[in-house]
Amino acid sequence: MAVEERDPVSGRRTTGHEWNGIKELDTPVPKGVLIFLIVTHIFAVLWWFLMPSWPLGDTYTKGLLDVNQHKTVEEQLVSSAAQRSSWMDSIETLSFEQIQADPELMSIVKSSGHQLFGDNCAACHGIDGKGRANYPDLTDDDWLWGGDVETIAETMRVGINSAHPESRFAQMPSFGADGILNREEVRSASAYVYSLSHEDYSTPENIGRIEAGKEVFIANCAVCHGENARGNRDLGAPNLTDPYWIYGGDLQTIVNSVHGGRQGHMPTWDERLTEGNIKILALYVHSLGTDEE
Repeated sequence: MAVEERDPVSGRRTTGHEWNGIKELDTPVPKGVLIFLIVTHIFAVLWWFLMPSWPLGDTYTKGLLDVNQHKTVEEQLVSSAAQRSSWMDSIETLSFEQIQADPELMSIVKSSGHQLFGDNCAACHGIDGKGRANYPDLTDDDWLWGGDVETIAETMRVGINSAHPESRFAQMPSFGADGILNREEVRSASAYVYSLSHEDYSTPENIGRIEAGKEVFIANCAVCHGENARGNRDLGAPNLTDPYWIYGGDLQTIVNSVHGGRQGHMPTWDERLTEGNIKILALYVHSLGTDEE
């Protein structure tokens, strides 16, 4: 019979295994670990009987509790649709003014509108609606086509430069690239436009170019932007006298715009969103600007 070998320090038995002079102790598994394993196995067996668990070809064991996530989700969807229909009917039938006058409906509009905006509009305009490079800020009061709720809803419905038969169309010509203006005329017109929102640019050394640019502007740009350069919302022509710019208001970017032209695009939403959802989004977008005032 083999004699048990014990570790002289701990007094525990060894397993007889040795690695590089280090002998392995025959240490028992801690009771806490054993209890945890036993409880885990008991829980697993109970779960197999109570909950859906084992696949059986094209089906599975249902469990004694008859838990069905598909059924639960369907019930939640039906309940949500019923709750939504109660206020969606009001939004679809009431006018914009009536909805705006109802604090409870506007609270729903802002909540559901934020969700709709995030799902459909935030990719271009940002989750906060403040826009990004080449996409307009929807939180200010600078609008290409008008910022009243009805106009916002119409713009969403038909889009801008979209395939919709009633789409709003707007395009800035490529004055330089198409040879409408020569290089000096492009730079002069750009300098004039830049000076409209940067008073400090009108220095003695720049005034000659600015005055020449004004003549070019009146002859070529005023038909859309107006002689005062304040834009025309019927044509989608922006105001050039304020600090709000879609493509950038520094001098070089303005030169690039005059030379190469601009043509924005907004998709039509009338086939992707319901009329009620378009109304909600229009009211929500309108509130982004009015709430900050």
